[in-house]
Amino acid sequence: MNNIKKVCAIHDISGIGRCSLTVIIPALSSMGIQVCPVPTAVFSAHTGYHEFVKRDLTDFLEPALGQYKKLGVEFDCIYSGFLASEEQIDHVLQFLTSFDKSLKVVDPVMGDNGKRYKTVTENHIKRMIELVKEADIITPNITEAAILLGEEYPSGSLSSQKVKSWLVRLSETGPDTIVITSVILDDGTLCNVGYDKKQNSFWKVPCEYVPAHYSGRGDMFSSVLVGGILKGDSLPIAINRATSFTELAIKTTYSYMNEPLDGIMLEKCLSWLSSDQILKDYKKL
Repeated sequence: MNNIKKVCAIHDISGIGRCSLTVIIPALSSMGIQVCPVPTAVFSAHTGYHEFVKRDLTDFLEPALGQYKKLGVEFDCIYSGFLASEEQIDHVLQFLTSFDKSLKVVDPVMGDNGKRYKTVTENHIKRMIELVKEADIITPNITEAAILLGEEYPSGSLSSQKVKSWLVRLSETGPDTIVITSVILDDGTLCNVGYDKKQNSFWKVPCEYVPAHYSGRGDMFSSVLVGGILKGDSLPIAINRATSFTELAIKTTYSYMNEPLDGIMLEKCLSWLSSDQILKDYKKL
């Protein structure tokens, strides 16, 4: 009997610069999970490069969904990431409705380091909030959490109480599970934090700061988190696993002084994902 979990990953793909589907597919595959990619756009290189060629694939999404329904395909998880237009949000909503028994994960890719991406308009934010309402799990970074809540980006640290407030407020929009990455707490620790609404439990997993910004680290974290949950991890263990691997991959890349735009050197670390090692610790927030 085939018991391999199947994830429909709705995301972009870049030829140069490890991010999006070129990170998600190998990470989840290494965890024994089948990835069925539905590309939202194809880039010659990710948008951090000064020049790139892009092909928008909005017109591919509806026919792809129709074909999957015709084939009677079932997915254990629908996982959306970068969406190239507001229209694509409509198509993701159709996927979520069509596969309503699947785990619904939304990585609301809209910005980083306190700034929204150039493609993100005010209406795009409104539509993303609509999409978030339909999710079971969302994985914003601290910039995207602020955007979703209409808050100012916290240039400094946040108290545990403030972080809990943000987590609860995000859960009140719809999703049962919230994970926010790259949070600096007022004790100076850099953490990934999570909230399980059903259990009313808050979690934090510390991570070490590395003085380099690599593309794809958020995609890496979210994909390993999804993989862990699909394999039966509790929320804190899944956050732990995703944090541990992302930190390992970042430190490996940094040790080789690799060009940050080229992304995380995940190829040297993928074997870790096929094990059940847990390197970090997790605590109640």
